[in-house]
Amino acid sequence: MPSWEQAVSRLLRALRLDSIRSKLLVFALLATLIPSFTTAWISYQQNKRSLTEKVTRELQSVSAQSAREMDLWIKERLYELRVFASSYEVSENLDRMARGGRKGGEQPRGRLQDYLRSVRERFTDYQELLVVDSEGGAVASSAAAPTPAHLPSGWTRTIRADNAVVGDAYWDDALKKGVVVFAVPIYQPGGRLLGALTAKVDLAAVYRLLRRFTAGDSSRLFLITGDGRALVGSRSGPAELTRRSLDAASTSRLLAREGSVVEYAGLGGNGAGERVVGALTRVPQLDWAVLAEVPASEAFRQVTRLRNVTALIVAALFVGVGLLAYFLGLLISRPLDRLREGAAKVAGGDLAVVLPIVSGGELGYVTEVFNDMTARLRDGRRELERLSITDDLTGLFNRRYLMDMLALEIRRSRRMNHPFAVLMADVDNFKPYNDAHGHLEGDRALARIGAILRDTSRDVDCAARYGGEEFVVLMPETEMKGAVEMAERIRARLADDAVIGKKLTISLGVAQFPADGETPEALLARADAALYQAKRDGRDRIVRAAP
Repeated sequence: MPSWEQAVSRLLRALRLDSIRSKLLVFALLATLIPSFTTAWISYQQNKRSLTEKVTRELQSVSAQSAREMDLWIKERLYELRVFASSYEVSENLDRMARGGRKGGEQPRGRLQDYLRSVRERFTDYQELLVVDSEGGAVASSAAAPTPAHLPSGWTRTIRADNAVVGDAYWDDALKKGVVVFAVPIYQPGGRLLGALTAKVDLAAVYRLLRRFTAGDSSRLFLITGDGRALVGSRSGPAELTRRSLDAASTSRLLAREGSVVEYAGLGGNGAGERVVGALTRVPQLDWAVLAEVPASEAFRQVTRLRNVTALIVAALFVGVGLLAYFLGLLISRPLDRLREGAAKVAGGDLAVVLPIVSGGELGYVTEVFNDMTARLRDGRRELERLSITDDLTGLFNRRYLMDMLALEIRRSRRMNHPFAVLMADVDNFKPYNDAHGHLEGDRALARIGAILRDTSRDVDCAARYGGEEFVVLMPETEMKGAVEMAERIRARLADDAVIGKKLTISLGVAQFPADGETPEALLARADAALYQAKRDGRDRIVRAAP
């Protein structure tokens, strides 16, 4: 035999590929998978690149157009204010007030306030118009009870140099709205600065502007400051965004790559930390920027679908070709004497044919597959049995299993004349928590409480999820005192929990067999009544079933 054939044979033997069936299987799989996987990978990369470019163009267009509209909106507001400030009613009355002193300035102040109110009535986006003197003191306002203007420090220098001041956006507690302060100077005919006309502009106008450029159900637009603080969004008003901001790293990357798509943890969406892709465009002459973003899962949905379909096709080819090669090899390599011996055993009446692993190669492989298949079937049945009695979310037993165990325990305790206890728990104020933090956080909280119940209870106890945010613990051979101690341990563990201990509490009701009921339904009803008495008494406490 040539030396190269010997080398190849040794390699195949070391790889356990010396059988005909194995060689056919490997060849078929490689011939199928290599071109299929290569083609799929190239197609996936090309489609992802094309879609990324499309998303980039769309986000750049939306953010740039919104930034231009935002700049135009600001210029329009400042132009309006300059028109109002140049009015004779403003400059002349303000000058008279300055010359007339406190007593002589009442009539000009009244006329100035009437003018401001008339402007406020015609321009509803202005929440309050306020005239301040050159020192920043309030002189006249459109509001009955004027509120501070919140002008930035050094505003007089800025207003002389730029002829306008745009203050910080903030949440006005008095108006219960998000506002931004604009200010323009008021000059005496001789050119002396008398003060400034300031306007608190409702950020709802920006919200409406951003909504006009929002396309689809998943895209979002935000107006943010240079440090990443959100002011208003196309799907979230100022009240929802006042405490949201981008992390410093994401803000720096977006500003450094202005107009380019960046992936980061977004501001909006279903929950904190949702991965999004977005593009940022600065608003000219201001420390503001418009941020357009879309969830990464939505942006690359087509690529994900293509990837999944391709993977499914490759997997189907893998399975189909593998099975074909397997059966072909089995037909070629099946020993004829196995048919003879098998036929002889059947002819002799021995139908209990056992397939021990007596050799390697084809026969050993078939035997191992058979044994492995039966083992997996046994494991699968055990897993199905476990799933049928287990709650998927918490890992505790489910309600059906609890009721079966409760009926068994009643029969056992009645026969042996022994007591047992039932503990029913309900998470306090879970619905507000679920609404505030989202369903995912609510599920995590229930799973955490399930873990606390499982860790706190004994091996002989049956901890189950009864439904929603209600849990039941069945405690065999336990009297009321022991059950109350167990309930207190559960309540204390939840209070000390690092994840949800400061956010959620639990109320518990305890009942004992047979004193509080001799049927599963009666016992659970007494425990439930005690539980809701705990809720009425203030929650986060334990109540025994009433005698």
